[in-house]
Amino acid sequence: MPTRIEHDLIGDKEISDECYYGVQTARAAENFHITGVTLGSFPTFIESIAKVKKAAALANYELHLLSEAKKNAIVEACEHIISGKFHDQFVVDMIQGGAGTSTNMNANEVIANIGLESMGHPKGAYQFLHPNNDVNLSQSTNDAYPTALRVALYEKLGELGDSMRIIKDSFAKKASEFKDVIKMGRTQLQDAVPMSLEQEFRTYAVMIGEDIQRVSEARQLVREINMGATAIGTGINAHPDYAKTVEAKLQEVTGRPFVTAGDLVEATQDTGAYVQISGVLKRVATKMSKICNDLRLLSSGPRTGFGEINLPAMQPGSSIMPGKVNPVIPEVVNQVCFQVIGSDITVTMACEGGQLQLNVFEPVIAFNLFNSINMMRNAFETLAYTCVDGITANSERCKALVLNSIGLVTALNPFIGYENSTKVAKEALETHRSVYDIVLERGLLAKEELEDIIKPENMIKPRNFGLSEKDKFEKR
Repeated sequence: MPTRIEHDLIGDKEISDECYYGVQTARAAENFHITGVTLGSFPTFIESIAKVKKAAALANYELHLLSEAKKNAIVEACEHIISGKFHDQFVVDMIQGGAGTSTNMNANEVIANIGLESMGHPKGAYQFLHPNNDVNLSQSTNDAYPTALRVALYEKLGELGDSMRIIKDSFAKKASEFKDVIKMGRTQLQDAVPMSLEQEFRTYAVMIGEDIQRVSEARQLVREINMGATAIGTGINAHPDYAKTVEAKLQEVTGRPFVTAGDLVEATQDTGAYVQISGVLKRVATKMSKICNDLRLLSSGPRTGFGEINLPAMQPGSSIMPGKVNPVIPEVVNQVCFQVIGSDITVTMACEGGQLQLNVFEPVIAFNLFNSINMMRNAFETLAYTCVDGITANSERCKALVLNSIGLVTALNPFIGYENSTKVAKEALETHRSVYDIVLERGLLAKEELEDIIKPENMIKPRNFGLSEKDKFEKR
């Protein structure tokens, strides 16, 4: 294969002429065999880096720091990357030393070499378009990398919100289907009081809806960028008007409301936004895992468990037990949630580990946040389409459990009094008879009164008993 020789601080290195990346990227690819997951595995991140570089080129041109020919070449190269091309040239491992310098240089070299070809020059002819002098003009890794990370997170969090709306809507639609299904509610896994299956599933939709709002709030935190900070926030080597100019250009390129931080020294070292975003992801994962626990429990059986709902049968469940079907979709979502919760510790420690004017651990922060969001999106849509949408209710089973439950006596408490209710509950437990039969046998209520009380619509919402109900009890 044809090759070219490129040179850096360490010395000369032979690069395949097929590669659009250069010497610094090649060294990084050799140095960091960590996860096997390269920058190119996260297209949104790659496109966000290109948007940052495009905005920088437009700002530098407007400030008369970059020629029109170089600006055009950089912008065209960035547009190719934004459209999805050349992503295979981003070969550095996501987790890397150097605070993201290898990522920044991978982008600078690829953009420079794409631009050189468009200008009619061979790859590596950096005297005509240089990765550092031109593509990285007015920038440092320390402002370009975190800005690209924030641009990507803004998009990814928006996508996560979309996926959460899908699963929220699935639970809401299913709740409407289950409005006539009466069942027992449970506390501490013991019979509590009756409720409807609609109420149970509606609760899940409300829980997810609350977290959609939390994700939206967290998304606003990444609108603040530190472009123009350069190395540590003092703006060394940048034009006095660069920060405001590049802010406007980035808004133009992305169509998003990014704003320059009020204090660039603070913004360059402060990673608090990532801690909060990771915490919100943990919150979402914790609650979604709880919902999946409920689905597995409610569908347990089919003969010896709760058996109140049926999950869609997705695959055979055992290599030894014929006919067994497992709740594999909730199980896989549980595991995704466990992973997200664990990743929150990594993000927290990486943010805490920063020192003085820079946090060098943003690569592992980026890797974990992107992974968590991607897995959650896939998991939530899988849960919606292959599980929740296909859930059916075992209405008769639910009703039978209500009528046979000791918890039914709670609904009778306002009518027959706490002492009588306790006696009925105790006898029902000891004799394995129904509360219904014992109440009638003891003459505590007339059959018509009892049946009115235990109507589903009367047991699952507040009821005004009034003095008339107390009078009836006292007369008996």
